[in-house]
Amino acid sequence: MKIKDAVSGISKEHTEDTLIPLYTPWGEEIKRTDTERVWQEYPRPQLERDNYKILNGKWSYWIVPIDDSTVMPQKSDILVPFSPESLLSGVQRQLQPDEYLWYERRISFSADELSEKKRGMHCILHFDAVDQQAAVYCNGHEVVTHTGGYLPFSADITDYVSEDALLLQVRVRDESDTSWYTRGKQTLKRGGMFYTAQSGIWQSVWYEWVPANYIEHMKITPDLDSHSVTIELQSPREFASVSCTVYRATDYLAALAADNRASAPESSDARTTGRPPAARPIPGERTIALIGVSVRRESTAPNLLQLTLPEDSIQPWTPETPYLYSFTIMADSDTVHGYFALRSFTVEPDEKGTLRFCLNHSPYFLHGLLDQGYWSDGLMTAPCDEAFLYDIELAKRAGFNMLRKHIKVEPLRWYYHCDRLGMIVWQDMVSGGTTYHMPLVCYMPTVFPNIAMHTKDHHYKLFSRADEEGRVAWEQECMDTIDHLYSIPSIAVWVPFNEGWGQFDAARIAKMVKEKDPTRPVDHASGWFDQKGGDFKSIHNYFRALKVKPDKKRAFVISEYGGYACHIEGHSSVERVYGYRKYATAEEFTTAFHQLLERQLMPLMERGLSGAVYTQLSDVEEEVNGLVTYDRRVEKLNCSLPTASAEPSSHENKQE
Repeated sequence: MKIKDAVSGISKEHTEDTLIPLYTPWGEEIKRTDTERVWQEYPRPQLERDNYKILNGKWSYWIVPIDDSTVMPQKSDILVPFSPESLLSGVQRQLQPDEYLWYERRISFSADELSEKKRGMHCILHFDAVDQQAAVYCNGHEVVTHTGGYLPFSADITDYVSEDALLLQVRVRDESDTSWYTRGKQTLKRGGMFYTAQSGIWQSVWYEWVPANYIEHMKITPDLDSHSVTIELQSPREFASVSCTVYRATDYLAALAADNRASAPESSDARTTGRPPAARPIPGERTIALIGVSVRRESTAPNLLQLTLPEDSIQPWTPETPYLYSFTIMADSDTVHGYFALRSFTVEPDEKGTLRFCLNHSPYFLHGLLDQGYWSDGLMTAPCDEAFLYDIELAKRAGFNMLRKHIKVEPLRWYYHCDRLGMIVWQDMVSGGTTYHMPLVCYMPTVFPNIAMHTKDHHYKLFSRADEEGRVAWEQECMDTIDHLYSIPSIAVWVPFNEGWGQFDAARIAKMVKEKDPTRPVDHASGWFDQKGGDFKSIHNYFRALKVKPDKKRAFVISEYGGYACHIEGHSSVERVYGYRKYATAEEFTTAFHQLLERQLMPLMERGLSGAVYTQLSDVEEEVNGLVTYDRRVEKLNCSLPTASAEPSSHENKQE
């Protein structure tokens, strides 16, 4: 172990810093054009309707003290859905725990929308994420409240739809890391591995028109072994009539090519449409080949559909062939479009009896990147859909097949792009708890990993979980996160806890998660403080030679390693360099990176390594250990990477 490198990895607060403003190429375009048309894509690709309106754009905002109602608000403009702390919001103001952030805008409804109300349709207002505590008002009346900064919520606002403009207001409070609420990497005193706290609306705001009885949520469970899919519809009451049509995406794309329409921007560009190409008919199209699906509807559960696919239509999903089936469901008078994939994620023994992560029942090496999902101009909000694509495609070009979404929940469009581009996702739950005891949860495990492995996490105070209310709230949010993301094909693994941050009862939590979702493995305690639960023995190793420590009951993964730092002048938030080993140039960084993979990582596949996650995809503030700079303008790797074989047994041992 290199003590000097370990000491340099100590995370320190740097509240005196003024971060250098950095715009991504997409954020620069937003700033240059002064556009209000941001994030106009349909936010929910697996449950899409045609009758909707996006409310992102310029809103009014003001900030007032919580305990002083006499303060007159000074209203200014903010660009939603960017948090006020971000560059792209146009505000750049940190909300404090003792302040309220208010939003306001007026909504005028068209004649067609007023007609929708007259014929019995309902207007559902959606907030995809507001950090942390939100209260929503229509014409001064509270219509919904929500606590938790990472999950969506909605309200029926039909009663407020009229010829007069609706006054929509949102009141936000964000206690950030001064309480036990989930917050991930956010902190009011940023520095090192913790980043600028953000607040308020940070994902899309929109509304849609639905029938009185409509599909609120779908739970899609594929079963590759039986060539079937179960779709459970959640609605205010049971449907009298349900039909489902499934499309062959390959046939649809072939038809497009035959008609020489592959470049049509409105119809065939899956970068901008809300669902896979097969589910979006184009004007005048001649054929879409339909799969002869056998659909069974349970009489005892009429909202439960069992779809059996014919043998000749079976196309398993993999990162190399990310096949998605598109479908349309008509439930009474409601119509929605979506997609699913046939795949399975398991942990099974290979031919030598070593437990491995398996994709579709075959050993598959997970070559992953840690993905924090932070942006220099939008913080946790990407500047646009194309920015999502850039990150995912960069990871694929670099030879990676997995992204570990690190203690953050992204907008559903990010997962959609992982689904269609072929990127496996390890999904972290968002960490919470009171202030972390860093010497215990980070520095001691780094120096004495064996002690950490034998430390029990029921000592709640040591793990910043003394507050029972906080533990109960975290468990509920964990279950809600699984409900929210359950149907995403690319999500392969749930990760409840990372490095002891707010960890508690991890072995029990692993069983709870597995009971909630038996279709995916669980990495119950990524890093250290292993409680012998879940499906993986999961370690972090930044300062020692990489090695495998086999476990008879679980697959072995190195869920974080690397963290090599390379500061690129003019593309960092601060001049200070934070990282675990430092390299002066991109060339030196590239050489060291290749050596790490070729000499240390790849040979471990033969010895039982099932997956590994390099830290990280992009720089974040003073962390400069990304493959690309924080502003996404400079890619540091200047040559192609060695690609891990999906089959561990096919890799030649090159240990030096």
